[in-house]
Amino acid sequence: MALNNSNVLLPCVFTTCIGFQDLVFSWYFNTTELIYQGKIKNKATEPTPIWHNPRVEFVGSTTKKDNNISIVLNGVEFSDAGKYTCHVKNPKERNAQHNATIFLTVVHKMVETDNTVTLIIVGVVGGLIGLLILFMLIKRVVLFIIKKTQDGKKECLVSSSGNDNTENGLAGSKAEQKAPPKA
Repeated sequence: MALNNSNVLLPCVFTTCIGFQDLVFSWYFNTTELIYQGKIKNKATEPTPIWHNPRVEFVGSTTKKDNNISIVLNGVEFSDAGKYTCHVKNPKERNAQHNATIFLTVVHKMVETDNTVTLIIVGVVGGLIGLLILFMLIKRVVLFIIKKTQDGKKECLVSSSGNDNTENGLAGSKAEQKAPPKA
């Protein structure tokens, strides 16, 4: 989106697996109208223009890290709205051709978007998620404490030996044993 009578950057970056030599790149407006064409000898040289519209300025560079062949369209008018295609042809890759497309909309006035409702919704959802996580954490801590408390009570209720059962006078207990009757 661009404001009427402003300058707009049309970005385009290409990659190649085996390098390039005598690469030709072109920019088209609405598929057929050529607005910029350039040639790049190799990675060590900057592009040289073959032809360009007087309102188009090359701002890319191919000697740095990325192969940037971006342009700036100066003095944008409503009639400039449409499809811009960046086209690259690399002879070193058996004349492989690649395209990238940008759709430009020209407006009379930039409208600032009111994001208040979006921010409120995001805040509420984020808060609810935070509360849910807090609830789950508290639940886990409470269950852990209850389990530890119950484990402690179980240790107090369990006797250590069946042979030490003195309360009910069963065999093997320490209760007094009666002497066998004499005949």
